[in-house]
Amino acid sequence: MSENLWRKQIAYHLSPITHKNSKHMKNRLLKIFTVLVLSGVFMAGCDVLQQMATFTKCEFKMNSMTDTRLAGVNVQSKSSFKSLSFLDAANVTKALMSGTLPLTFNLNVEVKNPNSTLAAMQQMAWKVFIDDVEMTAGVLDKQISIEPNGSQIVPIAITLDLKKVLSGKSKNALFNFGFNLVGAGNYPTRVKLDIKPTVYVGSFPITYPGYFTLKKEFGAGSN
Repeated sequence: MSENLWRKQIAYHLSPITHKNSKHMKNRLLKIFTVLVLSGVFMAGCDVLQQMATFTKCEFKMNSMTDTRLAGVNVQSKSSFKSLSFLDAANVTKALMSGTLPLTFNLNVEVKNPNSTLAAMQQMAWKVFIDDVEMTAGVLDKQISIEPNGSQIVPIAITLDLKKVLSGKSKNALFNFGFNLVGAGNYPTRVKLDIKPTVYVGSFPITYPGYFTLKKEFGAGSN
């Protein structure tokens, strides 16, 4: 519906009310209110959809992995389990013995908007694969807006339980997996991130039909 048509409908419903029936007047006022609300939602929705369309035309790059922690212990700059302090090694071992080994890190995604209009989204579903195995998935509930010809780093906080996703692996295998992410192993770790943005028009979600896939190698020999 065009803006001119909305205005014509509003003008029609605002024409002089000569009928003395109060019910008729209430119906007329309800129609006016409905036209105003629908026109406002439609116009706002067009802006939101345009921002979403621009967002899908942005350039995405997995920039870095930071704040890598194993059972709460920062291992970002550690070369192996043996390089941990006595207390940190005890905490990691204690967590493993209790039946869990949480690994947390931030995947920092660089988003560049080379377009002439604002790019925005309000929610983003994501899935993380490590060495082609899906590890975990989640949703980033955050409004992200990128000005024309601008860029922004979007951190995605990842949490997974190595004991669960690598069920059956030995203690050393679990430790090595975590340290490989920060470059301690002999081979790079392949990380893939699938993302799917969503915007809201009023209370209605509109989700991009497919995933954007980002890939990067971390660790030994990677760039």
